Amino acid sequence: MTPLDQALASTADVTSADAAATAIREMILEGRFAPGERLHQDQLAEILGVSRTPLRTALARLAQDGLIDYEPNRGYRIRRFMVSDIRQAFTVRANLEGLACRLAAEAGLSQGQLARMEALVDEGDAILSAGRLDPEQLPAYRRMNVEFHETIIGAAGNHWIGRFVHQSHNVPLVSDRVILWDDFEVIHRSHDDHRRILKALGDRDGTRAQNLMSEHVIFAGQLLADRLEADPQAALRQASQAQAGHF
Repeated sequence: MTPLDQALASTADVTSADAAATAIREMILEGRFAPGERLHQDQLAEILGVSRTPLRTALARLAQDGLIDYEPNRGYRIRRFMVSDIRQAFTVRANLEGLACRLAAEAGLSQGQLARMEALVDEGDAILSAGRLDPEQLPAYRRMNVEFHETIIGAAGNHWIGRFVHQSHNVPLVSDRVILWDDFEVIHRSHDDHRRILKALGDRDGTRAQNLMSEHVIFAGQLLADRLEADPQAALRQASQAQAGHF
């Protein structure tokens, strides 16, 4: 299945340009392209299984969103982001998701939402029960992590939070789909955060839920930014290495 097929499978009524933009966006955000790398339209069209017309529309949209740059007579390149951009975007995401947690806790999640989040945390426990996170297990862990965060954002009752959180994801590697899977202690700590956040939500303790989520996101951002500063190429490879099977 091509990346376009997978995008179409999860989005019912979208055009080819919409699906192509979604697929390319995900590849960029997860570090599949190097900063400054030129995008070859012929290759992208073949990979995605689309014609040049919807591909050009998709690329123009991504340029408007700030993910890629257009150079006349040269085409599109991946926008270069500084590590400081990534740190700042994580700070914004941490504050927004922390606010979402507080609002969701104070409003009270439905029994269905709490049950689903409990099931997600249990799923994460099962994935990590072997004491490691293997690359082939990463897609399932990532899906769990994304749904956990998205459920809270949806429960906040403020659509602007979700909109601005997703805008912060336009900075590569800031998305909650990026998992630094090679350090099990880090993964384990992060998943323990999920359990603590869920308890605070169930207790309707807005302040604790907000603080836990903010710290959870800030920790991930600091770790990723530190790795990028120490060895940018290794960090990018590691962050994108386990994408097989997800797109």
